[in-house]
Amino acid sequence: MGQPVLRLERLRADHAEAVLAFEAENRQYFARSIPDRGDAYFTPSGFADRHRALLAEQDAGICHFHVILDEDGLLLGRINLMDAVEGTAELGYRIGEHAAGQGVATAAVREMCRLAATPYGLNSLTAKTTEDNHASRTVLERNAFVLTDHITLMNRPGVRYARVHLAH
Repeated sequence: MGQPVLRLERLRADHAEAVLAFEAENRQYFARSIPDRGDAYFTPSGFADRHRALLAEQDAGICHFHVILDEDGLLLGRINLMDAVEGTAELGYRIGEHAAGQGVATAAVREMCRLAATPYGLNSLTAKTTEDNHASRTVLERNAFVLTDHITLMNRPGVRYARVHLAH
């Protein structure tokens, strides 16, 4: 199987409907490995408030949020850089169940590392996952992230990875 054809788009106000549908469709799937966002997140007003808050953080340059789209414009996942300060940020991503295991996360992380270096001007990224999330750990390792330490994450054993020299 070849590399998936995808594109990352910076989060915009007009992505709200597709993002809410994506999150609702994958709610149970995501809850298997990360804490659920709670019922309030999925209400029209709760989601709208959260989406506006994310856009405000992005406009302030604190975070860089993106949707992952396939060649037909279908939303496959989300990938973000949070707390972008002093040349570093924390990478986070989630891929929908129907796109899992198809190389989407690996390709999206590769592209996000490129974007982190240029145009966002970052030189290093960190990422965290639970110790037993082998798929996420593999994605990070395929993208030159190195295990840096063991942590507690969501009351579970976790790991932290880092990647420096993003331009490579």
